Amino acid sequence: MKKLTPVFIISVIIAFAFILWGILAPQNLENVTSTVNTFITNELGWFYLLSATGFLLFAIYLIFSPYGKIRLGKPDEKPEYSYFTWFSFLFTAGMGIGLVFWGVAEPVYHYFSPPIADPETNQAAGEAMRFSFFHWGFHPWAIYAVVALALAYFSYRKDAPGVMSAAFRPLLGDRVEGGLGTTINVIVVFATIFGVATSLGFGAAQISAGLSYLSPGISSLNGQLLQLIVIIVVTILFMLSALSGINRGIRYLSIFNIYLALFLMFFVLIMGPTSFLLGVFTQTIGGYLQNLPSMSFRLDVYDPESSWVEGWTIFYWAWWISWAPFVGSFIARVSRGRTIREFVIGVLAVPSLFSFLWFSVFGGTGIHLQREGLVDINGIMGELGMEVVLFSLLEYLPFGTFMSILAVFLIASFFITSADSATVVLGIQTTNGDLNPSNSMKFIWGIIISASAAVLLTSEEGLGALQTAAIIAALPFTIIMILMIASLVKSLQQEHADLRKKK
Repeated sequence: MKKLTPVFIISVIIAFAFILWGILAPQNLENVTSTVNTFITNELGWFYLLSATGFLLFAIYLIFSPYGKIRLGKPDEKPEYSYFTWFSFLFTAGMGIGLVFWGVAEPVYHYFSPPIADPETNQAAGEAMRFSFFHWGFHPWAIYAVVALALAYFSYRKDAPGVMSAAFRPLLGDRVEGGLGTTINVIVVFATIFGVATSLGFGAAQISAGLSYLSPGISSLNGQLLQLIVIIVVTILFMLSALSGINRGIRYLSIFNIYLALFLMFFVLIMGPTSFLLGVFTQTIGGYLQNLPSMSFRLDVYDPESSWVEGWTIFYWAWWISWAPFVGSFIARVSRGRTIREFVIGVLAVPSLFSFLWFSVFGGTGIHLQREGLVDINGIMGELGMEVVLFSLLEYLPFGTFMSILAVFLIASFFITSADSATVVLGIQTTNGDLNPSNSMKFIWGIIISASAAVLLTSEEGLGALQTAAIIAALPFTIIMILMIASLVKSLQQEHADLRKKK
C-alpha cells in the first residue's frame, strides 16, 4: 500500500469508532442517532426539499446553457464506453438494489397510506404510482448528475485530482490542499459509507427474506443471523469482483445486471396484466410531469400529526444525497469524453425512464393483484415485512419459484456491483485521486462498508436504523453540493469567457 493520506487515516478512525460504538453500546447509538434524525426531519425538511429541487433546476439549466458543448476531457476526446455499457454503469451503481426492494412495496404501501387521497381508492392508486415515480425519477438523478459533472469536469478538463475537494479550487484556491480540503473529503467518505451501507442493508434483508421464502429449512434460522451470513458471503464475492478492476468484474456484472433486470421486468409485464400496466406507465408519466412542481415543494406543514413526507420524501432525498459522493464519483469515472449536454441528458433521462417502467410493471402488478383480491400484498407486508412482497408477487405468476430464484440472484448481483463500485470510489477519495487504488485499499473499505451495514441492520430498529444513518450523513454533504455548484459555475463562466475571447 502506498503512503497513507490524512483523509484515509481520519476516515478509517471515524468508521471504526462508529462500528465499535454499534457493537459495544448499540442502544446508546440508537438513541443518539434517533434524536439527531428527529431534529433533522422536523426542523430541516424544508432544506432537503429546496436543495433537491434546486439541483434538478441547475441540471436542466446546464442542458440549455452555453456550457452544454464543453467536453468532459480534451476537445477532440471520444467517450471511453459505448452508450449501452455507460447506461449499464449508471443504472447498477445508481439504484439497482433499491428498485428491486421498493418496486412492489412502495406503491402498495402508498395505496393503503396515501399522502393526500383516501386509502384504497382510485385516486390513492394513481397517487401511489405518481409519488413512486417522483421519488425515483428526475430528482435523484439530478443529484447524481451535479456531483458527477463537477468531478468529471475538474478531473478531465482541468487535470485536477479525482477527489471531491479538487472541485473547490475556484472558490478556495490552494486551501483545498490543506485542512479544509481534508475536511471536505472526510465528509464525502462518511456520507458514502452510510449511503452505501443503507442499500447493502436493504439488499441483505431482501436476499435473506427470499431465501427464507423459498426454503422452509432456511426460514428456521434466526433472521439477524441469516442476514449476517448473507452479508459475509456477498462481501467475499464483491471483494473478488472489486479486485478484478472496473473493466473486468464491475463492467461484466453491470451488463449482466441489465440483462437479468430486463428479463425479470418483461416477464412480469407479459405474464401480468399487460394492457393495464402499459396504461399505468402512460397515465402516471403525465400525472408526474403535471404535478412535479407541487410535489417538489410539498411538506406536511399544516398537518403536524402527519409524518408521511418525513418518512418518505425527505428520507429519499437524504438517501440520494448520501449516495451522491459514491455514485457521482463512479459516474464521473466512466463518463470521460462526453459533452456536458450529452452527459446531463443521459444521466437524467435514461435511468429515470427505466425506473418509471420498473415501477409501472412491479408496482402496477402489486396494486392490480391487491385490488382484484388475488394476493393480499398489504397483509403479507404487514406480517412478514416489505422485503418479502416481491417474492409473493412472483409466486402468483407462472414459474413463480424459478423467477423468485432469479430475483435473489439479481439482488445479490446488484449488491455486488454497488459494493465493489463503492470500494473503488472510496479508494480514489482516500488516495489523493488515484483512479486505480490498490487492492489492499479496496479490501479495507469493503470490510468497513459491510461491517457498517451489519451494525445498523442488526440493531433493534433494523431497516429504520439504515434510513436514519442515511438522513444524518446527507446533511453536511448537502452543503458541500451547494458550494460545489458555485465553484463549478465560476469555472464554467471563466472558461466560456476565455473561449469567446479566442474567437
